[in-house]
Amino acid sequence: MRFYPLTAVAREPEALQAEYREGREIGRIRLGAAVLFFRSRRKVFYIPYTEIRRYFRRVLLVPAKMCCGRGNFQMEHLVLCGDEGELAQIELPGTQAAKVLMECLGELAPDAAAGSPPRTDAADDREGPGSRREEKE
Repeated sequence: MRFYPLTAVAREPEALQAEYREGREIGRIRLGAAVLFFRSRRKVFYIPYTEIRRYFRRVLLVPAKMCCGRGNFQMEHLVLCGDEGELAQIELPGTQAAKVLMECLGELAPDAAAGSPPRTDAADDREGPGSRREEKE
């Protein structure tokens, strides 16, 4: 099995193999003692917890046509961010797995910020009728 780093920090394959076998598995993710692993097809990517700057859940609604009508499926993802921005978006098996994973990451990566980054609202920068800036004045 080959391991591919998400950041410039590389580790020895023997140590990664041992940590991967002993790690806790949640869907495609394995939580090692010092490294988070995830599978994507036949590759296994890894990132040390010290390299994770922010992590959060992203829920995507996927439209579905069913026999009885239309609906949306909620797809849970874990997003990992580093110094360069978003490094990975990993699909999770469900909401319960996402909550357990967030709790585990809180313990394993205490220096990383939990939660999505603050949104910049483009509507505040616009001027004209109906803009928020005009309403504030």
